[in-house]
Formats: sequence, structure tokens, C-alpha cells
Amino acid sequence: MNSLSTYLIISALLFSLGLLGILQRRNLIGMLIAVELLLNSANLNFMAFNRFLTPDPVVGQIIALFVMGLAAAEAAIGLSIILALYRKMHSINIERAQRLKG
Repeated sequence: MNSLSTYLIISALLFSLGLLGILQRRNLIGMLIAVELLLNSANLNFMAFNRFLTPDPVVGQIIALFVMGLAAAEAAIGLSIILALYRKMHSINIERAQRLKG
């Protein structure tokens, strides 16, 4: 049960849920959470390949920590953009935000 294919299947399920969430949601907060699911599936892949295929166990952990740092920065910047959009439009619906083109 504890094999590489198990982790890859779980990661593929997480990635597909994240992709479905991005394509289906019209709420920016929901889309931000779906992007976090995509990043978590990438982290799971890094850690699984690190565990089963590499002789040096530190490389995958460093990459996963780097991705976690990027996810934290993405969440902070994304939430600040969403707050600015809400202050201007009084909505976080992506379809209403398309009027801001220009």
C-alpha cells in the first residue's frame, strides 16, 4: 500500500480537484483555494519522488519548502488583490471583475 503509485494517484486526484475548482468557480476566494490544492499536489509529488527515487532525501524537502513559501506569498498577494477588488466593486465575482479591463 505504501508505494510510489499510491502517492501519485492521490496527487493526481488533488490536482484534478484543483483544476476543476479553478474552472468551475466564479468566486475569487474559491479559485485561490483551488490554486493551493494544485500546489499541494505538486508538493506531494516532490515528496513522493524524494522518498522513493533519490538517494539524497534533502533535495525534495528543500523544493517542497520553496513551493510552500511561494504558496504563502501567492496567498498573501492574492488576498490583497481580492480585498482591493472588493473595495472597488463590492463583489468578488470574477465575471464582474472583467469590466475592469483597460
